[in-house]
Amino acid sequence: MKSVASLSVALALSACSPQNTQPENQAPTAVSQQQELKSGVNKENMDLTVDPGNDFFQYVNGTWVDNLEIPADKSSYGAFTILRDESQDHVMKIIKSSAEGDFADGTDEQKVGDFYRAYMDTDKLNELGISPINADIEKIQAITNYDELAAYFAYAIRYGYASPFNVGQNADFKSPESYMIYTWQSGLGLPERDYYFKDDTKSQEIRDAYVKHIETMFTLAEFDAPSDNAQLLFDMESRIAELHMKKEEVRNWAANYNKVPVSELSTHMPNFPWELFLKEMELDDLDSIVFLQTDFMKQMDTFITETSLEDWKVFLKWGLLNASASRLSEDFDTANFNFYSKTLRGVEEPEPRWRRAVSLSNAHVGEVIGKVYVKQYFPPEAKERMTEMVSNLLLAYKDSIEKLDWMTDETREQALDKLSKFTVKIGYPDTWKDYSQLVVKGSDLFGNLKRSSDVAYEEMLKKQGGPVWKHEWGMTPQTVNAYYNPTANEIVFPAAILQPPFFDMNAEDAVNYGGIGAVIGHEIGHGFDDAGSTFDGDGALRNWWTDTDRQEFEARTAKLVEQFNEFEALPELFVNGEYTLGENIGDLGGISIALKAYHLTLEGEEAPVIDGYTGDQRVFIGYGQVWASKYRDEALRSQIQTDTHSPTKFRTNGALRNVPEFYEAFDVTEENDLYLPPEERVKIW
Repeated sequence: MKSVASLSVALALSACSPQNTQPENQAPTAVSQQQELKSGVNKENMDLTVDPGNDFFQYVNGTWVDNLEIPADKSSYGAFTILRDESQDHVMKIIKSSAEGDFADGTDEQKVGDFYRAYMDTDKLNELGISPINADIEKIQAITNYDELAAYFAYAIRYGYASPFNVGQNADFKSPESYMIYTWQSGLGLPERDYYFKDDTKSQEIRDAYVKHIETMFTLAEFDAPSDNAQLLFDMESRIAELHMKKEEVRNWAANYNKVPVSELSTHMPNFPWELFLKEMELDDLDSIVFLQTDFMKQMDTFITETSLEDWKVFLKWGLLNASASRLSEDFDTANFNFYSKTLRGVEEPEPRWRRAVSLSNAHVGEVIGKVYVKQYFPPEAKERMTEMVSNLLLAYKDSIEKLDWMTDETREQALDKLSKFTVKIGYPDTWKDYSQLVVKGSDLFGNLKRSSDVAYEEMLKKQGGPVWKHEWGMTPQTVNAYYNPTANEIVFPAAILQPPFFDMNAEDAVNYGGIGAVIGHEIGHGFDDAGSTFDGDGALRNWWTDTDRQEFEARTAKLVEQFNEFEALPELFVNGEYTLGENIGDLGGISIALKAYHLTLEGEEAPVIDGYTGDQRVFIGYGQVWASKYRDEALRSQIQTDTHSPTKFRTNGALRNVPEFYEAFDVTEENDLYLPPEERVKIW
């Protein structure tokens, strides 16, 4: 699940039940094979010298990985990255048609073209230097008391600048038909709290480089005492990091949901001027707020007033400068790249500016672009075939839940109810986002960004107090990804991921079930992972488990944690099995149920052997192919420390070694490295 911040628009959408394409107890049918379809197996990528039972990832992708030189502008490279680049290529063609045309002000084409042009005008940005944020710097400098400091926190939150805590809107976890305002911990310039405290050599090198980077940026901005203030800022962030909840605990939504009536905010934070703050945020009519990290907020109350206003000004100036750096002149942009991309992730050179312009355009006018994207690059037959596959996966999940030997009937009934209420979104929204209030100018990048933030904020205020907008999507159609939204109990698959190697219209079923089928199963699985399983079929945070079943579930997932803790990505750098548990549950359930769904499509017939591989073998190969990737060491280190997903090699091998059919398909024995005794294999769903 994505963070609440990134789900402020999209976590509570449609509540309609998915519709199967066949009667409930009838096996789904395979896609018509009127024409001879290819196997979908990329043999040229495989390393057949590797025993699949020793390293299935290398067996499927080894030749490709060994021969790959990661592009200089990438921290890693693989199936997701390749499709992302292709999607950007397509979007660039769409933008180009707008950027090179002469369109009337206020039209979609004018907004897309001018947003792109404003970012690409480096001569203008170099001429402006730091001046686009001078007014905000003066706003910070003018703070004279703690009430004004709190008012600036509200301003900073609105525009995405640094604040020690964040505030955003989401569907109410316990009443998902309505919206709620949440607070959560923030205030760090490094990616995550452990960066401030780990005592290994590499972590200390990163901290030293970060302080030097702050000093460089302060020098470029001509701020006072750049060296002293860089150290002051780092020390201040370190103290905030000490107050942060650990990342492994943040995912526990059930434990962290703490609804506080506005009338009682002062009992939690007696020094903080909540009335003034909420008025500044235009949220002064709220009746309650949810604290997601209650202890952090309580301790922040004291921290705010014990820290001098002058120190807070250093903190806020850094937050403003850091958030703006990649949109300022090239000297700021380069310094920002040198630390956040080169030092933290090992990237050798920046992405071409046009790619970054595409990313920015997608973020701010993405659904305008998306409308054209789906017309040009998403054929209706792809949606039809994908819809059938989703239906088959849901039927396979239903069959699996009905046959679970570890679950009581009481919990099983609730699980099946939740499954029956899944909503499925494929390709693109039925209702597109309205950008009519957004004013875009071709020579005003920072104005465009602020006006976009204002439009989004006004939309948030409009939604507050009303029913949840269930039509909204959390990703644009041109995004290469997928997600599960627990408060809407929905799975969402943007158009851009429905391409090879995930989904190949010209390939036979097996490899597609291993690819996009496992992705579908993965997203369904998030509804039943350690976090998603705390929400019911209506999207409400509610315990629908018996105590016995929950204990059994946790015992099984604990074994999965232990397995992934043993994967060593770099010398003495191991996967965090607890932090990645939700994604690992999703992967294991995804490939297990995808295989089951493929079997159902065969209707008792023997799967054909194609290119020398059986149907089950092709399913597993299809699964391995979608995780083809290669990382720089710095990127691998960063992913393990900050990402809830395991590195792709372990997503492949770690899931498959728990699937009994994998052993049969590739004759895996106890002599093989991936072998697990049957009693150690994990089956959850």
